[in-house]
Amino acid sequence: MIPFVDLQAQSRRIQASVDARIRKVLDHGKFILGPEVAELEQELCRFAGATHCVSVASGTEALRLPLMAEEIGPGDAVFMPAFTFTATAEVPVALGAEPVFVDVEDTTYNIDGAALAAAVDSVRGEGRLRPRAVVAVDLFGLPADYEKLAALCQQHGLFLLADAAQSFGARRGNRRVGTLAPVTATSFFPAKPLGAYGDGGAIFTDDAAQADVYRSIRMHGAGGDRYDIVRIGTNARLDTLQAAVLLAKLEVFADEIEARERVARGYDRLLDSRVVRPPRHADALSAWAQYCILLDGRDAVAKALAADGIPTAIYYPRPMHLQTAYARFGRGPGSLPVSERLSTRILALPMHPYLDDATVERIAGAVNAATVKAR
Repeated sequence: MIPFVDLQAQSRRIQASVDARIRKVLDHGKFILGPEVAELEQELCRFAGATHCVSVASGTEALRLPLMAEEIGPGDAVFMPAFTFTATAEVPVALGAEPVFVDVEDTTYNIDGAALAAAVDSVRGEGRLRPRAVVAVDLFGLPADYEKLAALCQQHGLFLLADAAQSFGARRGNRRVGTLAPVTATSFFPAKPLGAYGDGGAIFTDDAAQADVYRSIRMHGAGGDRYDIVRIGTNARLDTLQAAVLLAKLEVFADEIEARERVARGYDRLLDSRVVRPPRHADALSAWAQYCILLDGRDAVAKALAADGIPTAIYYPRPMHLQTAYARFGRGPGSLPVSERLSTRILALPMHPYLDDATVERIAGAVNAATVKAR
């Protein structure tokens, strides 16, 4: 069986560095907000080109803290793509706000700017909710068009938050993820391009005042000291041990992003015309969190690949507006056609930096063969 994500290969490469960094944490015993946390934040800023980084306990918390800081809650509308993971939607709901699901572009799978503008106008015209924020998702690692989104948000007075859970390490033009939007949230879930050995996340901003608020919220709303509570907060701190692991992984991260691009280009070259390859942008580099193709007869192809020892996954089998928990926020089947169509045809192939050329060729050949049989 070919690994879908080969964390063991990565672990073998960086084991000595991980062991040394974990031993250092065990020796000093500062397991909460130890020195490795501050070091990691500095290194993440250096890598991304951002001014401030606030590490947090998970990617979900990285989404939640900025919305908490904006005091988003009951009566507020938060706009987001329907074709995403539930974490994007559950955060505003947990704060009492309402998610407004927007269709995605069929060329990038990211939020459709024209559909977003129409949704904002519709919500404002209806008058039931206050348009407050947009959460744009960099799906599968390709950054959204933040220049266009920022202009739209400025026009409508909306807070723009990048959900870069899948795209850390990517860039658009000469700017890396972490600097493309006013505030960026990312995830260090183990299978992400930069993953910890557990949960973790980070928030990036160039606004010092915002960063201070995020640090306060992650520490129960603390002000000058831990018992000076100046706002409602939560416990969202990144463990020092996870910071140590991430520091070791950062040593090879740039090389791994290049390797992911090599794997993606191999797939691009070898897959035949019956398969729709993932979207690219001429001025962007994806982090390739996933390599997702579109094809007819998806389920039959996935079954054939599994029989050949090739794992696949479906991201995502049902868009958010059709999920049971979010049905009350959506307009039902047929309302967001691109998202609905993608969910029936999308299939993720193995993607990680340690896939060699021969394995990529084997996977692509098996996909091509299975696609012919599925017709």
